[in-house]
Amino acid sequence: MDDRLRGECLEYFRNRPVFGKILRGFREKYLSYGNFVGTVTVKKLTESEREDLEGFLQRNYHGKKSAAVSAEGFEKALAESRFAGISGKEVLELYFQETLEGKKEQRQKENRKWARLLDKVKEGAGTLAGLWVDELKDSESTYIKKRFREAGQNYEEAERLLSLGVRILDGLAEKNTSGSAVYLAVFAAEVTGNPHAFDDGTKDGKYLEMLVKWYLQKVGGEIAPEEDRDKKDGVFPAFRKQSLYLQAGILRDDVSNYAMAAGIRAEDQYGKFHMGMEGFLEEGDPVQIPLSVIAGWKSAVCPGGRIYIVENPSVYAVLCGKWNRSCGLMCMNGQPRFSSLLLLDLLAKAGTEAWYAGDIDPEGLLIAQKLKQYYRGSFHFWHMFPEDYERCVSEETISPRRLRMLEHVTDPEFRETAKALQGKEKAGYQENMVQVYMEIF
Repeated sequence: MDDRLRGECLEYFRNRPVFGKILRGFREKYLSYGNFVGTVTVKKLTESEREDLEGFLQRNYHGKKSAAVSAEGFEKALAESRFAGISGKEVLELYFQETLEGKKEQRQKENRKWARLLDKVKEGAGTLAGLWVDELKDSESTYIKKRFREAGQNYEEAERLLSLGVRILDGLAEKNTSGSAVYLAVFAAEVTGNPHAFDDGTKDGKYLEMLVKWYLQKVGGEIAPEEDRDKKDGVFPAFRKQSLYLQAGILRDDVSNYAMAAGIRAEDQYGKFHMGMEGFLEEGDPVQIPLSVIAGWKSAVCPGGRIYIVENPSVYAVLCGKWNRSCGLMCMNGQPRFSSLLLLDLLAKAGTEAWYAGDIDPEGLLIAQKLKQYYRGSFHFWHMFPEDYERCVSEETISPRRLRMLEHVTDPEFRETAKALQGKEKAGYQENMVQVYMEIF
């Protein structure tokens, strides 16, 4: 097409504002339907606008306040003008200085680009990561594809996410093969070079969680728990993510997450006794067990098939000083850590009977109640009843805010204890009952 003619065509329509209104309408229709089709109506016509329409379309608009211009009529007028040979689409591209594509064309182009990107990323991917890429090819609603579209088809970001996904899944598969678990920061450093890449609150942290769930579905992890597991997760929902990550070989907590216990015998995944725990048991000493150690155990038991758990470290220390290896001992040290709950899971699986004693105040009753709901074996409250409250009551007044927490104490065994607390409004502390706990020896 003659460039001079194209320039004259553009100048003609640019100099007549009424055609700007018409062409904007046809542009919207083209983007929707992929063709120069439909009818555009222009309202509140001025005298000069009517004259411009009449001059180009060769129709009488005298006295009319609006005009309906069809795509067919517009292109017929073009063919009969000195701009013959220029189509309606070409006029739009000239006027708006862009290459027009309908939604269908855009989607086809996007899909071709997406498929090429997936093929590129799959090269060198491991078996599991390759399966993930293949599933993405058949999915129209993936997290990556959504972000790809939201970012205006940001090819670089999509490629980064896909490549990162492959590295994550290859890394998880390697951990599964080796049977070892690593801390989240270490895994992040191995995969990205940045130990904080998957921290909570980051986009890539959310992305990792999605991939961990996909991974567990493929390797038979407990991603869709049975009703019994759902109840446990509901008691301590904050540990749901830790549990999922641990199944994938990732420890989300740092080394400060440990369980305080005595009398624990443990076997690893191959049925071999943990010699360190055997040594502490033989010496009659308590031990702080890191989460990374507990995560590698297949089973755990304690003497007599019974474990006594206390809330406060000072009480635990006194008990450990009198311990005669006839039972297991454990300290929660306030709110349970994930490491302690993981150890309880192993003990419950072995049929261990658990007895728990805590402070007799609103917080103490709620912790005890949650642990009973969580534990999947025989569980008993230990010296947490009204007569025990009379033994350990202090002069510390419980605030109205804390007293309202008793509304969440629903276990029938605690009904009378909660009433006693509401009556005296004083906290009861374990330290005032140390001698009573000695009954177990």
